[in-house]
Parts: sequence; C-alpha cells; structure tokens
Amino acid sequence: MGLFNKMFGSTEPKEEKVLPWIALNSIEQLNAIEDKSKTKTQLIFKHSTRCGISRMVMNQFVSQYDLDTNADLYYLDLLSYRDVSNETGYKFQVLHESPQLLVIKNGIAVAYASHGAINDLDLSKY
Repeated sequence: MGLFNKMFGSTEPKEEKVLPWIALNSIEQLNAIEDKSKTKTQLIFKHSTRCGISRMVMNQFVSQYDLDTNADLYYLDLLSYRDVSNETGYKFQVLHESPQLLVIKNGIAVAYASHGAINDLDLSKY
C-alpha cells in the first residue's frame, strides 16, 4: 500500500492552511488601514475571482505565507467591490492590476507587486 500511495497520493485528506484574512469590502476601511499602518504593517491582497492566474498566484501566496508575519492581511474581491478596488488605487497611489499585493506602512504603499511577482516580495522586510 505504501508504494501505491507514493505513486498516486494518499487518500487521507490534506489539512489546508488558513490565513487570517480580513475582508476588505468598504471604502471606510481604507482610512482605518491607513491609520493602523502607522503602528503595524497592513497588507492588501486584491484578487479577481474569475481569473485563473489570480487563483494560482493566491494559492502560491497562501502556501508560502508565514503565519508569524506581523501584519494585518486584507482580502479584496475586486469584482464584488470594484469601488473599493478603485479607491485603493487612488488612496495609495498604485496603478490597478490583479492579482496585486500592497504593503502599507505609515499611511503609504511602501511596496506592491502584481501577478507572479507577489510571491517574490520579501514581507519580512516590512
């Protein structure tokens, strides 16, 4: 049975990693994110639920994310909350792309990346 499991995978369910996402679904939250960024790094993950690339990048991000990262992690479904997505770009002066990760410190975007570059960001620096 061991060889079979090695070849075809175990039939036991894998435990999925769950990140401490905070839903970002109102423009008012952006002011709170700006304020909180003065004492703690804030991360905004902008995700398109209809895009396969966005889903792939998000899955990679989830698998690589260090749960010990000292930051609040926001999830923005940009299709459901287009107005919030637009205002995020205006407020933090970042051109919209998806998927996209913004790193907010001291009220400004100190780093951001889109597509595969998201997983290249060294979040430990922030």
